[in-house]
Amino acid sequence: MPTNALDHHDFVFIAGVHRSGTSLIHELLRAHPMISGFKDTPAYMEDEGQFLQTVYPRGEVFGGPGRFAFDAASHMTETHPLVSADNAQALFTQWSEYWDLSRPVLIEKSPPNIVRTRFLQALFPRTRFIVILRHPVAVAYATQKWSHTSIGSLIDHTLTAYEQFLQDQPALRHSLLLYYEDFVQAPQRHLDELLTFLGLPSIDLDRPVKQAINEHYFARWRADRWKFWKSAPLRLPSSLEQRARRLGYSLKSLERIDSGRG
Repeated sequence: MPTNALDHHDFVFIAGVHRSGTSLIHELLRAHPMISGFKDTPAYMEDEGQFLQTVYPRGEVFGGPGRFAFDAASHMTETHPLVSADNAQALFTQWSEYWDLSRPVLIEKSPPNIVRTRFLQALFPRTRFIVILRHPVAVAYATQKWSHTSIGSLIDHTLTAYEQFLQDQPALRHSLLLYYEDFVQAPQRHLDELLTFLGLPSIDLDRPVKQAINEHYFARWRADRWKFWKSAPLRLPSSLEQRARRLGYSLKSLERIDSGRG
């Protein structure tokens, strides 16, 4: 493989906290004839690229699902000591074992990408980022079985991760925010928009997409909510509601609201 092989491809990194919908978007984009994404790899977590390389630390080093964004060391930028041409080539070589290099666009999905976008852009300048946002309550309940932390902590973690991305976003040349709830309401339209963002022709969805995917988690939240809003020791701080609303969500009403971001 020539040393400049990575210059012949465009890269797409999908990011978002665990259980935010990154796997769904990865799978749908992977079906495009001009895109190659990981499939049936040795990675035990949904074909995540972080488990198919040895260049940078995995999310589990920083606590794993529901925890990683709390560790300041998980935030990686263009100033990180691992940014180098040799590491870019090493990472490309390791991932190329699982990509079809005959396709011009190569995608990788790992939730901790949410806090390392600037690092990945420094390694792969021809990069675009797709960031998936999902309601923090749904993410919290879906992630708790892995994190074994409280719902309040998990909501805080989701907000922390997205807030870090928003701080980094101005440094990114190409990025797109996609609300999971918006996507499932009109999947074909949003898939078309994603492909337009990537400069690729549209394709038809290859599967149905469930629309009421958050409702199971919202029902649990409604049953448990008194613990957070009425019991002083467990009450969620009002600042979490304010932070959630800035991202386009309400923890109290569970609505997807207009934050001006999507």
